[in-house]
Amino acid sequence: MYAGLQELGVANGEDLKETLTNCTEPLKAIEQFQTENGVLLPSLQYALPFLDLHGTPRLEFHQSVFDELREKLLERVSAIALEGKVEERYKKLEDLLEKSFSLVKMPSIQPVVMCVMKHLPKVPEKKLKLVMADKDLYKACAVEVKRQIWQDNQALFGDEVSPLLKQYILEKENILFSNDISFLQNFFSPSPKTRRQGEVVQKLTQMIGKNVKLYDMVLQFLRTLFLRTRNVHYCTLRAELLMSLHDLEISEICTVDPCHKFTWCLDACIREKFVDNKRARELQGFLDGVKKGQEQVLGDLSMILCDPFAINTLALSTIRHLQDLVGQDTLPRESPDLLLLLRMLSLGQGAWDMIDSQVFKEPKMEAELITRFLPLLMSFVVDDHTFTVDQKLPSEEKGPIPYPSTIPEAFTKFLQENRIACEIGLYYILHITKQRNKNAFLRLLPALVETFSDLAFSDIFLHLLTGNLTLLGDEFALEEFCTSLFDGFFLTACSRKENVHRHVLRLLLHLHHKVAPAKLESLQKALEPTKQSGEAVKELYNQLTEKLELRKPSPAEVTETPSMELPLPTVPTPASR
Repeated sequence: MYAGLQELGVANGEDLKETLTNCTEPLKAIEQFQTENGVLLPSLQYALPFLDLHGTPRLEFHQSVFDELREKLLERVSAIALEGKVEERYKKLEDLLEKSFSLVKMPSIQPVVMCVMKHLPKVPEKKLKLVMADKDLYKACAVEVKRQIWQDNQALFGDEVSPLLKQYILEKENILFSNDISFLQNFFSPSPKTRRQGEVVQKLTQMIGKNVKLYDMVLQFLRTLFLRTRNVHYCTLRAELLMSLHDLEISEICTVDPCHKFTWCLDACIREKFVDNKRARELQGFLDGVKKGQEQVLGDLSMILCDPFAINTLALSTIRHLQDLVGQDTLPRESPDLLLLLRMLSLGQGAWDMIDSQVFKEPKMEAELITRFLPLLMSFVVDDHTFTVDQKLPSEEKGPIPYPSTIPEAFTKFLQENRIACEIGLYYILHITKQRNKNAFLRLLPALVETFSDLAFSDIFLHLLTGNLTLLGDEFALEEFCTSLFDGFFLTACSRKENVHRHVLRLLLHLHHKVAPAKLESLQKALEPTKQSGEAVKELYNQLTEKLELRKPSPAEVTETPSMELPLPTVPTPASR
């Protein structure tokens, strides 16, 4: 409590104890100690007895004076940090730190010492090491001081950042598995600026400040974790962190990150959920502007394009472009904007391979994707238009052609073998589901059972699909629809993929009242958790079971209602006379 006072020649509790132990007149010794160490203000000698009369303890008085002086000193330190020439003010602060640092462990003085250190751009290394070695001091020091410690101690910085990164991933997964299913509010609904206000992004932004070295460390952590886990949410955080620093106009970092302007432009596209012609030109300019010898920047650009929010925007824009091309009678290969979207999708989807191999080269686009797969998707759009127009014709003019039910083999093959084709195909299926196009959905659904890297069973796709399926709620009463959706798609993966099990239970929790009772009973049996199932699956299943129990009619309702008709008594026939 009194650490460091002796070094400054100030008496402390130990000195008083020693004085009282060795003296013959304790009262005189105490009075002398008070005179020597009290507030040396002549007028105060007359005021203190007045306080005594009011029963105010001397400790309370001295504590209030001390607190007031400390506040004044803190204000003065903050003022010194802003006034005069840079060299002069830092010299004053360094001198003050030298005089006061011995008191850093004294709780009442510690805030002043920490304040001095906070305002010094470079705290002497010796003092930083002393702070780092003491857990309590390290915890008490300001983030400005910690930055100086972290920049030369990557492991310590990693220990601070790691819990935040885990929290960030957990938050993203909680959104994807939320029980609130809606096509209006989903994973991609919050705007980029809203997302950047999240706790983790804000804490990381504060921890980094204007320190380029710490920013580079965080990026390295994100690359390493992305490589280790293939979790694309780390790519989202990489973009959000840069844009958070952009919002604060931290030019020290934004100007040295070669991805800044590209990310800024892409961020505007994500906000609009569409890449317009003007921004497409800008993005293309950035990609074409990567000079020879600087190809490594492609690794960071690909990571930013691998952000699910970027993929979502690019895929939605691709579907919209394809619809426009159908109306214009134009082939995909004739649209530069569409080709650029595919180029960025390809770069984003190839991020992991590029960073892993350290071969910084744009992935080669397969010609068949443009010449065969996209025209195939456009033919589906034409099928829908043809069927819709046919249904609107008067009955005598209607053609006998039903809605196509078969899937071209090439479509299924593309979804299995080509990642970009699979991504676009899945977004097309989300598109037709959102349009309540049951026929197109049931036609293409079988193609989802086996896709590239099981993308159709990824959390993001299933989160969006379950939300869009709420628009087809009334179809869940039909046996054919439920059999195709559950038996033909979901249940094929439930036993081997727990995330699919969770998403199916989420969907049924929301739409169980729409499903036919017999089908619901069979689904309940099929979805029963096993011993190996995780707690999340068991919890969801219990919630579903409780809801179904509440829907069951009570025994009183099930018992046959007695007939209201009373039997007529037998009346004997009158005897004939």
